Amino acid sequence: MGKSTKSGITHLFGVYDADATLIGEASYWIGARLGIRHCSLCDITHSLFTEKSEWQQCVAKLEQEHGIVFKSFHRDDQPQEVKTVINGNYPAVVARDAQNNYSLFMSAEEIDQCKKSPQRFLQEIIKRVTTGA
Repeated sequence: MGKSTKSGITHLFGVYDADATLIGEASYWIGARLGIRHCSLCDITHSLFTEKSEWQQCVAKLEQEHGIVFKSFHRDDQPQEVKTVINGNYPAVVARDAQNNYSLFMSAEEIDQCKKSPQRFLQEIIKRVTTGA
């Protein structure tokens, strides 16, 4: 693995404000196009139809340089520990540390402040894990 962090975080779990089912994906996609659905995490990680290559590079950098694995889930396929922490407030990012403790890492409002930018999102993650903030 990569460098250790002050925070001790080993994994980050991003959970979209959408379901993984075909109907859930279609419903979100249509709602987003009509301006009635919004998920700031989706905006960061995905383009119109696919995952952004810039986001894939950010995930690789996070793991290679900081030893943190980032995994994405939908509301209906997230691990129970993550679901408990989020408590219905989507999207969100949950952290897991080396002692297997789960905690909220970024709220929907904090994700939204990254303004759809994978780079800004990555910079905010790195800032938080290296300063322990």
